[in-house]
Amino acid sequence: MLSAVFIYNQKGEVLISRLYRHDVKRSVADVFRVHVIASVGAVRSPVTTLGSTTFFHIRYDNLWVCAVARHNVNAALVFEFLYRVLGLGVSYFGRFDESAVKSNFVLVYELLDEVLDFGYPQNMEVDTLKLYVTTESVRSRVEAPQITMQATGATTWRRQDIVYKKNEAFVDVIEAVNLLVSAKGTVLRSDVQGQIVMRSFLSGMPECKFGLNDKLQMDHAGVDIADCQFHQCVRLGKFDVDRTISFIPPDGEFELMRYRATDTINLPFKVLPVVRERGRTVEYEVLIKANFSAKLCATNMVVTVPTPPSATTCRIKVTGAGKAKYDPEENALVWRISRLQGLQETSLTAVVDLAPMAKPVPWSRPPISLDFQVLMFTASGLLVRFLKVFEKSNYHSVKWVRYMTKAGSYQVRI
Repeated sequence: MLSAVFIYNQKGEVLISRLYRHDVKRSVADVFRVHVIASVGAVRSPVTTLGSTTFFHIRYDNLWVCAVARHNVNAALVFEFLYRVLGLGVSYFGRFDESAVKSNFVLVYELLDEVLDFGYPQNMEVDTLKLYVTTESVRSRVEAPQITMQATGATTWRRQDIVYKKNEAFVDVIEAVNLLVSAKGTVLRSDVQGQIVMRSFLSGMPECKFGLNDKLQMDHAGVDIADCQFHQCVRLGKFDVDRTISFIPPDGEFELMRYRATDTINLPFKVLPVVRERGRTVEYEVLIKANFSAKLCATNMVVTVPTPPSATTCRIKVTGAGKAKYDPEENALVWRISRLQGLQETSLTAVVDLAPMAKPVPWSRPPISLDFQVLMFTASGLLVRFLKVFEKSNYHSVKWVRYMTKAGSYQVRI
C-alpha cells in the first residue's frame, strides 16, 4: 500500500516525514519538492509518477499533503485517506495549517502511527481516536477495556455505554441548487447537490431505519436520486435490496449520506432580467418571483446584478422587498432581501451612468447571481418517509426532521 506520508509547507519545506516501508528513502521527499512543488505551474494532475514511484498529493490552506507508493494502489482509496487526515487535523486542532502542524507535530506523528500500519489504513474514526490519542483539549473519560472494545469491535464509530436522559434524533436535509439560465430564458443547467446530516443523542446501541421517497421504492412516483454516498455505518447490502437505509448511528453529529438529483427540479425562484444599453447609460429591470408555497419564506437573500466597469453613478428603485445599493468594488448592484414570502414578487429598476471613454471597451455582461436559504423546502422533492429507532430497552425516542434549500451556483445570464 503506502510507503510514506509527507507534509510540506508552501515553500516546499518538509514539516512531517513518516516512512512505513523500506522500499523508499527519506530523500524521496526532495524528488516531490523539485518535480511538483517547484514546478507548480506545469503540474496539473494530483497523481505524479516518476520512475517506479507514484506521488498522490492534495493542497489544503498553505500545506501540501503527499502520499508515496511504489506499487499499483487504489488512487481513490489514497485520496480518501488523505482527506481523512485533513479531517483529523481540523477536528483535533480547530484548523490544519503550517502553524498548527508545527505546534502539534508530536501529536501529528502519533496520529499517523495510529491510522496507518505498514502502509495500510486502519481505524480513522475521529471519536474513537480521541479516546486514546488525547491532548490537553481532548481528554478521554472512558476506561481502557472499553477503548479496546470500541477500537477493535464491529462498530468502531460508537461505544456501548452511552446514556441520555432524553433520547432524540435530529435529521437535516440540506440541498444546494445549481442553475444556469441563458439570456433567452433557456435552462442550460439545473441540478441539486444534497446531503443528509444527522445528530444522534440516543442511548445504548440503537438500530435506525431511514426511508426516503426514492423513485425505485415508490413505484416510479418518487424522486430519482443518483450518486449516493453513505457514511460507513450504513449497511449497503440492505440498501441495495430494499432501498432502506439501516445503520447504527455514531454519537453526535455526522453526515449520513450525499446524493445528486437532476430530474424535475423545483426551482425556488424565477428571475426575469431586462438590460438595455443606451449610449452612456444602462437600464435594468429585474423581476424575482418566489415559486414555493406561501406558507414558506426565503431568508438572507442577496442578488448581485453586474454593472459595466466604467459605471459612475446609479439611480436605484426597489418595488417590494429588500434594499439595493451600488458596490463599486464588486462592479455590481447588491440587492439584499432579508425575507421574501412564497409566491410573492419583488422588482428592481436602475439606471447606471457610464464614464466617457476615448475607446469604448465591450462589456462582457456577467450573469446575475442569487444567494438564499429556504427552510422546509427541497428543490428535488426529497422527503423523509420514516425514521425508526429500535433498541433492546425499548425506550421512547423523539425524532425531528428539517429541510433547507440554499443556493449553489444560481445564475441567470443577461
